[in-house]
Amino acid sequence: MGKVSIALRGWRFDESDVFTDEGDLRPIDEMDADTRERIVRLTVVAGQPCDACWLIHGDANIEQCNVARVVYGEPLHEVVVCADHEPDFLYWFREAGGADLTDRPSEFEDAFYEWFDDGNRAPEDYGGMQYVDTDPDEVPNPQPDVDMPTLEEELERMDDEELDALDVDLSDIDLEDA
Repeated sequence: MGKVSIALRGWRFDESDVFTDEGDLRPIDEMDADTRERIVRLTVVAGQPCDACWLIHGDANIEQCNVARVVYGEPLHEVVVCADHEPDFLYWFREAGGADLTDRPSEFEDAFYEWFDDGNRAPEDYGGMQYVDTDPDEVPNPQPDVDMPTLEEELERMDDEELDALDVDLSDIDLEDA
């Protein structure tokens, strides 16, 4: 098995860490802590507006924001961007000092926001990431006739001791509306 992105490009997972040999999604309590934390966080950030678009348009014009397609950084300190703003993020990371903050995740996202909000952008001809889809049909898909619980349903069924054992900050997930 290889590496796969789930919901957003950027964070990559070993297929065997997320899927069983039969192609089913692993129960969350069978995932290692890092994988579990990222999967849980993806349920929050997938479908959110691009951070760069939001800095431009704000909440008042949120409908003008593109949906984020890529995630960078660490859970709870991530930057999510659309394809249009990914080159800006990559330029900041590669050329404007962003890479120096990889060991300081709590400063990572704010530093990008400040840089972008100050009007900085990638040069017009700056290349972004080259993504290659290899054998996308080989990525396991849960069977459509199998009733799989959602992540929120699975988390809701866990007792406090099991949730504590996951060692994941779930404060951003609203289980009441799930």
